[in-house]
Amino acid sequence: MKGSKVHEHETDVPASELWAIYGTLLPAKLLPELLPHVLAKVELISGDGGVGTILKLIFPPGIPGLQSYKEKFIKVDNENYIKEAEVVEGDILKLGFLYYMVRFEIISKGPNSSVIRSTIEYEVDDAHQELEAMVSMAALAATAEKFSEHAKENKAPHATS
Repeated sequence: MKGSKVHEHETDVPASELWAIYGTLLPAKLLPELLPHVLAKVELISGDGGVGTILKLIFPPGIPGLQSYKEKFIKVDNENYIKEAEVVEGDILKLGFLYYMVRFEIISKGPNSSVIRSTIEYEVDDAHQELEAMVSMAALAATAEKFSEHAKENKAPHATS
């Protein structure tokens, strides 16, 4: 069974400023700082942030069956502000997911506003349909809010876009 879930967060931050976060390795540093209850640590296994980069995501204690997994960037589109990361190893797959991919799209809505669209695409075999309930957009929604706040707080006073 295949499925997908989507969350959109509208913000008054220009798309280029959000992409300066999402399109880099900065989330690996920011997530454990801004949302330690969601992600305890991110380790760079290989790569420079482009396609092929592999990260290990380590979760805080208390999430049943989920300690860590590795994801690989399969798409980094700096023109259209799209990044996709597929889980390639770890607990998500051990739980029974056959495929799990997260996509971030930064969509410009004007010179000073944009939408962060977060999508999770997944596949589970028919014997594990209960896993669909585990696919939650809460962490990605919180991430979008925190990254928007971070971009506003850290904007250079004379920045132009």
